[in-house]
Amino acid sequence: MEVKRFRLGKATAVATAFILATCLAISPASADRGDAARQFIASLADRAIQALTTADTPRAERIRRFRTLFNDHFAVEDIGKWVLGRYWSRATPAEQKEYLRLFEDYIVASYVDRFATYTGERLRITRALAEEGERATVFSEIALPGGGKTPVRVDWRVEGAAGRLKITDLVVEGVSMSTTLRSEFGSIMRRDGGKLDGLFAVLREKTAAIKAAQ
Repeated sequence: MEVKRFRLGKATAVATAFILATCLAISPASADRGDAARQFIASLADRAIQALTTADTPRAERIRRFRTLFNDHFAVEDIGKWVLGRYWSRATPAEQKEYLRLFEDYIVASYVDRFATYTGERLRITRALAEEGERATVFSEIALPGGGKTPVRVDWRVEGAAGRLKITDLVVEGVSMSTTLRSEFGSIMRRDGGKLDGLFAVLREKTAAIKAAQ
């Protein structure tokens, strides 16, 4: 069974390239946390537009910039661990290190070139919700080109205190990036009796195939 790409399509990658607009009012007790999450996403959008959407940027440089943004703004290790589920604690330290490397490579290969096709889609914040602990969710819509098309809903799940916020998940049209991968990776692990070798092989194969097609 192959690992499928995130079922989030271009909307996920393009979403990180938008300048976020305004946020609906939230309770005074959580206003600072909600505003911090909004500012964090806005900063990411600004950087992504500047770094990744220029047509004449060499692909190797775009990959380098995307990897930097991905590691700076996403909780890559935490997402990777959660996606692997119970198999993470069963892996050796060497297997865990190799898995996280392959996981990052797969995400970078899958999405870096989508920024080259950015055509000016716009994202609108509909509301922001500060949740318990250090969590917050920013709700948004992407307006697709052509007018009249139904906007794509993208929810950003963010966690951490101001100054060290990280994105922990993207939910596009109700489909969670992390949950989708957890299901797909888990299927491969069960097929191979809980051994990581099969998952590693699939990730290497898919990453190589994506690179060759780009």
